[in-house]
Amino acid sequence: MGNFDGLHRGHAVLIGQVLDLAHAQTLPAGVLTFEPHPRSVFVPSAAPFRLTPFRVKERELARFGIDLLFVQHFDLGFAAKSAEDFIAEVIVAAIAASHVVVGWDCTFGNRRRGNPELLRAAGQKHGFSVTVLEPVRGDDATIYSSTQIRELLRVGKPREAAALLGRFWEIDGRVATGDRRGRTIGFPTANLGLDDYLHPAFGVYAVRVSGDGPDDPLGGRTVDGVANIGLRPTVGGLVPRLEAHLFDTEVDLYGRHLRVALVDFIRPELKFAGLDELKAQIAADANRAREILAD
Repeated sequence: MGNFDGLHRGHAVLIGQVLDLAHAQTLPAGVLTFEPHPRSVFVPSAAPFRLTPFRVKERELARFGIDLLFVQHFDLGFAAKSAEDFIAEVIVAAIAASHVVVGWDCTFGNRRRGNPELLRAAGQKHGFSVTVLEPVRGDDATIYSSTQIRELLRVGKPREAAALLGRFWEIDGRVATGDRRGRTIGFPTANLGLDDYLHPAFGVYAVRVSGDGPDDPLGGRTVDGVANIGLRPTVGGLVPRLEAHLFDTEVDLYGRHLRVALVDFIRPELKFAGLDELKAQIAADANRAREILAD
């Protein structure tokens, strides 16, 4: 049970516990999560912050081997439900859970009164067991947390974020039609909106790009590339977006679903005097990205 934003290495340990317990008892392993993310309900004006929108969360949970995904719609009405009613109505009546695994910092119910201690007491009453996972730490004693990953991405440290995630962080979405300016300077790009995704540090990244779903335009391949994330100040952009140039690839990507993994940060976003200067810088960025991705 949890939000599982990021599905990082700490989440992986928790889900591993669920799988081990379920397999030992020949029971299905399930995850209970909440949509939309409670933070977006309580603070609707907050800047985008999600590491894994629901589509990505669903895909990654399936990759872990989870059998069942329970999605509780979250709104202010549900947020008013007491912790005791949440346990009785959702965990017991709706799901009929025999064992619940949560993190040490789990809270739930109105005014966040629900916690592992209350959950254990309710389990004794309703007949389910509870496992509480202590903080999961890396070799340097860093606790794996979504908050820490967000901070690393905001300051342009995707490699450090990947160490906590267990994979490179991705932005995915359908390729939109842009202004096609990149084609005129020899660097066509696939343009993705950031939507609800956290905005990482604006700038240029070495990336790896893959397709997704039955309409995968790359045929299962992963392609190296270079991408700019930001407002494109040289051309007066107003809405942040991701523009990825795929190396040595000529495929129609419009309307197709892509996953763009941020491997390393190359430089901050800059404003150039004109398109010639921009073209020269993109060529240098592309060479640097090739060097990084070859290593």
